[in-house]
Amino acid sequence: MSAAAEVARSFDHVDVLIVGAGISGIDLGYHLKKQQPGRTFVIVDGRDAIGGTWDLFRYPGIRSDADMQSFGLGFKPWNKDNAIADAHEILDYLHEAVTENGLDQHLRLGHKVLRADFSSDEARWTVTLQRTSDGEQFDVTCGVLFSAAGYYDYAGGYTPRFEGREDFRGVVVHPQQWPEDLDYTGKKVVVIGSGATAVTLLPSMAEKASHVTMLQRSPSYVLPVPRKDPIANTLRRLLPDATAYRISRRFNARRQGLILGFSRRYPQQMRRLIRKVNARALPEGYAVDTHFNPHYNPWDQRLCVVPDSDMFKAISSGTASVVTDRIVRFTEHGILLKSGAELEADVIVTATGLNMLPFGGMALHVEGRAVELNEHFIYKSMMVSGVPNFAFALGYTTNAWTLKVDLVVDHLCRLLAHMDRHGYATVTPVADDPSLTGHPFLDMDTAYINRAMHLFPQRGSHGPWTVSQDYALDRARLGGPVEDRALHFTTAAVDAQPAPTEAAA
Repeated sequence: MSAAAEVARSFDHVDVLIVGAGISGIDLGYHLKKQQPGRTFVIVDGRDAIGGTWDLFRYPGIRSDADMQSFGLGFKPWNKDNAIADAHEILDYLHEAVTENGLDQHLRLGHKVLRADFSSDEARWTVTLQRTSDGEQFDVTCGVLFSAAGYYDYAGGYTPRFEGREDFRGVVVHPQQWPEDLDYTGKKVVVIGSGATAVTLLPSMAEKASHVTMLQRSPSYVLPVPRKDPIANTLRRLLPDATAYRISRRFNARRQGLILGFSRRYPQQMRRLIRKVNARALPEGYAVDTHFNPHYNPWDQRLCVVPDSDMFKAISSGTASVVTDRIVRFTEHGILLKSGAELEADVIVTATGLNMLPFGGMALHVEGRAVELNEHFIYKSMMVSGVPNFAFALGYTTNAWTLKVDLVVDHLCRLLAHMDRHGYATVTPVADDPSLTGHPFLDMDTAYINRAMHLFPQRGSHGPWTVSQDYALDRARLGGPVEDRALHFTTAAVDAQPAPTEAAA
């Protein structure tokens, strides 16, 4: 047997199998080592590197869209000056977290999870892995299965069909498959899209390109923020790193909650405030209402942030521009618009969104029966009704992702400790409330979300089945007792019964 195969097969069974070596998987690995030191675990990932999103995406200017005091790991202070950090800074930080906490020995990279089947008689999952280096498949078992794979499809992004694409003589690229050798120096670039990726690409590519145009069908809210957090950096100079980080993290999370609450309660006032900020950052007489005045209210979709007004500075300097129009077709030399104008381009970037995929595409089965996720409910934002010994982490869409992950992994560790104390072998959320009604997991009017919600478990109308975007509410819920009437425990593997069949929500 090859050395790679020996490494891969060195964990025939572990107590916890973590799927995904990004920020969520690293977070749970740390918590297991600290809170459950006697429990065995392995972190697997289909890629050959840790970091998840931050290693996958290589497009120019990629950075965090939340401050690192909030987005960073709860156990490791962010001690860099930049609060809005570039991808390489985040990757360095994650590598440090892995090395400092001895998580290297728990990593099995280059192993993709294909299928997982839970047996109640054995109180364990049988998980089918595929080694990416040679395609070989083999099975391992675990007591608890945890998805830290996020909700994006890592295989490819979303690109709508553009008529005439084959006629275009230049280069067309999606940010998720960015070619390392793409040279756009001195070239005309058109970025299609108006989301976080597009507003990141525009100022970054404008540094080399002759001109960059962001072509949007409709505007998004864009708000400038400082790349460096003056409050966090001042606290770091005055206090120990851990203390300063804890205060900054709590302060920034609360500030974001207040902004979200104000936006939801007073949308027109928030709209006017953002417009005023945009107008000040742009040249006098700029058509703010054409290019930066969305038809929806703030935070009905995710708000885009630009560090130190870099996007507005690029527009003001003349190296970049925004066009709001509809695409008729691609042409040999660019894009024909509904207005009749033609945008010339050497490079077209389709920043048109991502595809969503629950749990990394892992096929779940219980007693050999496939789990139809959209027929099940989400329990406390971390488990799926009717699926034993399975948990997951999906962070916030209106706040920093990791704030929620921290709460979830801590709650899971306390749940495992509770099971140890009582001799429980399995835990299953059971949605047996006849008054419970189902709703899409995420309530945000964004195209990529709307395209995929039928693939995900549903959030419930009340009780522990709701999904909150409020950090304060989640701290109370996930920071509280783990015992719950909606949880069904079995005391030993031999006593385990099949999980109740879930009716379609």
